[in-house]
Amino acid sequence: MALEWVVLGYAAGAEAIMLLLLTLPQPINPLRKGLISVTKALLKPFLSVVPFCLFLLMDIYWKYETRPTCSSHHCSPSDHLRHQKSMMKSQRNATLIAAALLFYWLLYSVTKLVDRIDELDRRVQKLKDED
Repeated sequence: MALEWVVLGYAAGAEAIMLLLLTLPQPINPLRKGLISVTKALLKPFLSVVPFCLFLLMDIYWKYETRPTCSSHHCSPSDHLRHQKSMMKSQRNATLIAAALLFYWLLYSVTKLVDRIDELDRRVQKLKDED
């Protein structure tokens, strides 16, 4: 299962980097236009993050529901430590899922907004050229 979390972490990191590059203030130039087109092309493949996150969330839920319960007098200190580590890992993984979904949503929204701004800039330039 560790590989799945690594893949999700890399996907969230790639989304965050692309989001950062899109939101940096820079003039309109061919590099920015290329970045926008690459990001638009990657939105569909990154959509696979959503069902993947739902699958991993179900995995966390299943592990939570089937975890062994231990009352205070039946558990050893190592059992308590293992249980606490498991809970911490589940919380970390749930945070990673939330971050990946949030970054995808933000990347989608920002890409659409930047694309719309570029389209409006082209229209304004076209109208200025006509006058």
